[in-house]
Amino acid sequence: MISIFPSKDNTLYEYNPSEGDLSNALGNHFFTGTTVFGEIRRGVLAFDIAGNIPPGSTIIAASLSMNMSRGFDQTARTTELHKLLADWGEGTSHAPGEEGSGAPATPNDATWRHRFFDTIFWTTQGGDFSPTVSASQSVGPVGQYVWSSAQMIADVQSWLDNPASNFGWLVLGDESTSPTAKRFDTRESASPPVLTIEYTEPTQSPTPTATATATATFTPTATATASHTPSGTPTFTPTSTPTSTARATPTARPTPSRITPTPTATGTRSPTPTPRLTPRPRPTPRPRPSV
Repeated sequence: MISIFPSKDNTLYEYNPSEGDLSNALGNHFFTGTTVFGEIRRGVLAFDIAGNIPPGSTIIAASLSMNMSRGFDQTARTTELHKLLADWGEGTSHAPGEEGSGAPATPNDATWRHRFFDTIFWTTQGGDFSPTVSASQSVGPVGQYVWSSAQMIADVQSWLDNPASNFGWLVLGDESTSPTAKRFDTRESASPPVLTIEYTEPTQSPTPTATATATATFTPTATATASHTPSGTPTFTPTSTPTSTARATPTARPTPSRITPTPTATGTRSPTPTPRLTPRPRPTPRPRPSV
């Protein structure tokens, strides 16, 4: 639950050419209904929803409390909230006295004719607002009054989901007769309007976070495997290389070594048979002596 004050509020004073464009941006009050002269007054106020509630939240309840500090009489008058359809502003105007007569508009003030004085106009004088009643309350004697409804919840939800459409509410009093004027305190006063909102925050998404953690766990495992692969590679390389070379070398070396003495022996036998063949025929004259 959160309670917030208006981000801006003002009064739209019905345009009278003899008085010019009036406003009350910095005043302590805004007005609704009609004056004793039959001139209409309408209040406008807005709240920063997106700046105070987490995006994606669900609005459960919404209520607006406003202090009515002065009325022409204590007769109960229906006072409605209507969703505004266009943006509007506050300048530096500040009405004197009881503030019911307003003050000359200053740049960017909301007036009966202007959204932003004196260059941007309402499509319809008196403010562009939805015909749908967001909430209504019967306002009689001086005191605090509260507006609350399902439509207010929908309004606040729409402003949270789409902040660009948040232009606040127009406060519409009884304009069917005169006088019906009611004076409400503004955000500049000691008893400003308060919008209280109940909501549930969006479900936190630890799941994506957990997924990221799991990914990180797999990454080290893969790194460890890659680390093991190069370890095996050097083991095989030294083992096969020296073993193969050592065995091949001794086998090849003895073979030529034995072949070398063989021709040496052949050279030795060449002179030997020559003297031995000569004496073997000598016994020929021995067996036959003369008889």
